[in-house]
Amino acid sequence: MERDIREFITYLHNMKKTSHNTEVSYQRDLKKMSVFLSDRGISEAAEVRELDLEGYLNYMEREKFASSTISRSVASIRAMFQYLFKEGRIQRDPSGNLKPPKVEKKAPEILSVDEVDMLLKQPDHNTPKGIRDTAMLELLYATGMRVSELIHLHTTDVNLQFGYVTCHDNGKERIIPIGNVSRDALLRYIELARGAFVKDDGETALFTNCTGKAMSRQGFWKVLKGYADDAGIKRDITPHTLRHSFAVHMLQNGADIKSVQEMLGHSDISTTQVYLGMNMNKMRDVYMKAHPRH
Repeated sequence: MERDIREFITYLHNMKKTSHNTEVSYQRDLKKMSVFLSDRGISEAAEVRELDLEGYLNYMEREKFASSTISRSVASIRAMFQYLFKEGRIQRDPSGNLKPPKVEKKAPEILSVDEVDMLLKQPDHNTPKGIRDTAMLELLYATGMRVSELIHLHTTDVNLQFGYVTCHDNGKERIIPIGNVSRDALLRYIELARGAFVKDDGETALFTNCTGKAMSRQGFWKVLKGYADDAGIKRDITPHTLRHSFAVHMLQNGADIKSVQEMLGHSDISTTQVYLGMNMNKMRDVYMKAHPRH
């Protein structure tokens, strides 16, 4: 079944233009299924029956896999067998009746505007580290980009004259506008602070650690966690919290969902609609408090 999995991943990459992370996720899920079936004497996709796949899901449930993990595995399994069936590699699709477990969707954790303000006030603007940290936090909140996109920015990805940054995500790129606050923070960092970290003229990473090498995800997470503690934010926030907060605050202030989708880089608008639902909840609370005949 290894060959079938490889060819399916190649199909996703070449025809569906899926991201590297998506392909890795599919491959991991399918290899786990393949190992389970191989241990039971099933080595070819054509030999797989519906009962075999149900047995695999039952195994995952017995082993206390998270519902979200099982649901993702079901999606991966169904996608591959549908591909094999359409290609004529198997005579029937054994995955058609697979049902993922119900997954309770949790609303993304977001910060209030006041909490974001408190967070962004924490860095010391008189030190190179504080100036760098301010630029990173302001840019993350101003654009809603992923932390992986933030740490992979190069100096050439920033256009301060016209006020935008170019994000790169697995061969795709998108342009996101930035406002004056984040623009000024970036300008100050580039002019006054970046040179305190970067000694190698060949280093193109926009944000670096204290040794002058590109900032890591873990490094940025520690920076964020430290300032969240300093700001008295008790919740366990992550870099993605600022991305969620950006999306909700944009919608609350009148941005249309299509524009927010493009800025976030969501390929499917249904992903962005999660934030629209959160905005509607906020609007409902305001209505119930303010309308005289609620």
